[in-house]
Amino acid sequence: MLRLVLPKGSLEKSTLDLFASADLTVHRGSSVDYRGTIDDPRVASVRVLRPQEIGRYVADGLFDLGITGRDWIEETGSEITSLGQLHYSKNTARPVRIVIAVPEDSEWESVTALPQGVKVSTEYPVLTKDYFEGQGIEADIQLSYGATEAKAPEIVDVVVDITETGRAIRAAGLKIIGTILTSHTELIANPTSFDDPDKRKAMEQIHTLLQGVLEARGKVMVKMNVPAGNLDQVISKLPSMKSPTVNELFGGDGYAVETVVEKNQMNILIPDLRGAGATDIVELSIAKIVH
Repeated sequence: MLRLVLPKGSLEKSTLDLFASADLTVHRGSSVDYRGTIDDPRVASVRVLRPQEIGRYVADGLFDLGITGRDWIEETGSEITSLGQLHYSKNTARPVRIVIAVPEDSEWESVTALPQGVKVSTEYPVLTKDYFEGQGIEADIQLSYGATEAKAPEIVDVVVDITETGRAIRAAGLKIIGTILTSHTELIANPTSFDDPDKRKAMEQIHTLLQGVLEARGKVMVKMNVPAGNLDQVISKLPSMKSPTVNELFGGDGYAVETVVEKNQMNILIPDLRGAGATDIVELSIAKIVH
């Protein structure tokens, strides 16, 4: 039913891992194959292409559904329908930023301090042009084909580049003086396809599965038995997502308690629960959480 396009490059592995965790494993002949399949009746075909192109291809109707960054949607002026952000990336769940950076020993501390005719290197010429025009600065914008941060100060005065943590910018001897755009990865749809009730339903179901995986990341299920006299004390220790589930044990000797907590809290939580009277404590991994 749906023609799906996924990003190749830095997001490729994390995207394929996300789909596999959502029980939507992409099967390809090899890791360099641009075509794939998913054993799911909602997905007719899969292509793996550069994220720079995905927004335009989805907007043009070549694909029904795709994943790319807001940065490339804006850069290409793609008219798509966004189903929502997917907070994941190759390293963290942080968004990337398109930033303006200059050599760290530069006297320029803000974008407004940049001179007319400033030379700028970027992989985002459209966004960069619009931004500098909005600031009233006439800039000589040069398209970069990679290694943008390495071009200042010998080749250009300023670079406009993406960063997730700012580490690579600093390592190149640059400092950030402005941000053009904050970009998350998004699940996007062709507007005409999204207007089709059957396709929209399939898209929303796939989105639910992907979001369920992301919601479960970093969380675990914890189960335990609690004597009746210790229930309030144990409940007070639980940093649950909502109220914990409490069921009376057979025979009325106590309660079975379960809830979802952050994985990084378990090293403190388990001893605290044991000290509060909980027994038979079990920690379980979670594949998905769907609200």
